[in-house]
Amino acid sequence: MANVLVIGASGQIGKQATVKLLDAGHKVLAPVRSPEKLSDIQNDDLTVVEQDLEEDFSAHFEGIDIAVFTAGSGGNTGADKTLMIDLWAARNAVNYAKAAGTSKFVMVSSIGAGDPDAVSSEIKPYLVAKHMADEHLINSGLHHVILRPGALLNEPGSHLVRTDMPNNKDDAVISREDVATAIVESISRKGEDNVITYLFKGDTPISQIF
Repeated sequence: MANVLVIGASGQIGKQATVKLLDAGHKVLAPVRSPEKLSDIQNDDLTVVEQDLEEDFSAHFEGIDIAVFTAGSGGNTGADKTLMIDLWAARNAVNYAKAAGTSKFVMVSSIGAGDPDAVSSEIKPYLVAKHMADEHLINSGLHHVILRPGALLNEPGSHLVRTDMPNNKDDAVISREDVATAIVESISRKGEDNVITYLFKGDTPISQIF
């Protein structure tokens, strides 16, 4: 089992991923701004530390096998927080992981991050931030998995996905739980090749795409 750093562990996807990682036998380090948000998870393999991602958080990478970045500024913040968290904190995390010799980096990105200019949307600044963070990871030389989920739903996961772009926009959706499951499966993946994949509701078991 691995020592996993989950950046964004108090978020909706991050918390579910943390629980699933612990259930799978991994040890999880969770640097979060509000540790009380994880107080309901009682597990000896979970270490929670208070951390502001706008400050230096490089020390948390010591002894880490795999880093997961699923932090986000949230839908109620302005472009300044999008820049500082979704781009700059992600960029810093990649640099810290490389300096620490972390063996794998899992980035939770977004549909549209591949080509923000192709999307006409008020969230384009967010997609640009995600794009630049993804590009920084791709060019870092780190072994990486980049997940680009569709519109996120708060419903139970099916553990079934598709990775090709649906023709119908209404089908470009996925539950947050299935994204969390994909994080866990990508961590367990043995291959050394890098992966960039979409995630939508589908009929293929998540375990088969990694």
